[in-house]
Amino acid sequence: MENYTYNSFMLQMEGLHVSKDSIYPLFLFFFFSYLFILVANVGIAILVFSNKNLHLPMYLLFCNLPFNDILGNSILVPRLLIDMLRPQSERFISYYECVVQAFTSHMFGTTSHTVLMIMAFDRYVAICNPLRYAAIMTNKMLIKLTVSAWGVAFVLVGILLGLTIRLNRCRTLIMNPYCDNASLFKLSCENVFINNVYGLTFTVVLFTASIGSMVLTYTKITVVCLTSKNKSLNSKALKTCSTHLVVYLIMLFSGMIVIILHRFPQFSDYRKLSSILFHIIPGSLNPIIYGVQSKEIRFLDFWKFFGPKKILPSQ
Repeated sequence: MENYTYNSFMLQMEGLHVSKDSIYPLFLFFFFSYLFILVANVGIAILVFSNKNLHLPMYLLFCNLPFNDILGNSILVPRLLIDMLRPQSERFISYYECVVQAFTSHMFGTTSHTVLMIMAFDRYVAICNPLRYAAIMTNKMLIKLTVSAWGVAFVLVGILLGLTIRLNRCRTLIMNPYCDNASLFKLSCENVFINNVYGLTFTVVLFTASIGSMVLTYTKITVVCLTSKNKSLNSKALKTCSTHLVVYLIMLFSGMIVIILHRFPQFSDYRKLSSILFHIIPGSLNPIIYGVQSKEIRFLDFWKFFGPKKILPSQ
């Protein structure tokens, strides 16, 4: 039963509804997925920063994704794993920890869009304006793009959560496996009309800007490739843009599935699972896609970097 104490600072997590037979396989899946996310994303970031040949705008901007994937999953998966081994009656979380988890979760989703948008800008300049690429994509521009990607996400999510934490709470049960904005404002018995309006506006603006920038960028890139007879340019565009586009589509469809399932309460268990996979799937696939597709980045190089060194026999 729910405790209706006003503004309680101890909340209860509903968690995932899984059978006893499925708990440990699901636990192991999340556990090893999280380990892979840590190892792969940390490894690919170290590889980029340690190899001077990879100190290019495309790869330096890409390093925002591994950092975001690590941050978004580290705030969610370890806590989720602990809760899976506890009975529901013992799944408690403090209100402040819940707010931090909600903020980080929304930052993860928003920054995934903004980072891929600035990466699309880099690809546009490289292919549509190659002669001025070095003059435009300077270190100063990289800093501006990175700060804008994280800054815009911080402001948008800050307002989103700010509107929620102002509300008084009369419930304590989080109807989700982790804390997010919707779960938090549903704890309130006050009017949440403003929260719903801003949340909808936030989502529409983010998706419109994200999808719009991708469509515009890739339309111009396609026009340049179709009108160009430079096979080298077309090959480069196909290779780098296909990698970026696949990463974007994975993130986009993972997020859209969660949004669509929100409209069908009867599929709440599927929505909960898909919301977790929204963090895990992109975080797992991003380093694989870039590590396999990009000639300059290979996981083979990563294992050589961290693997045991061969010791030459003494003569």
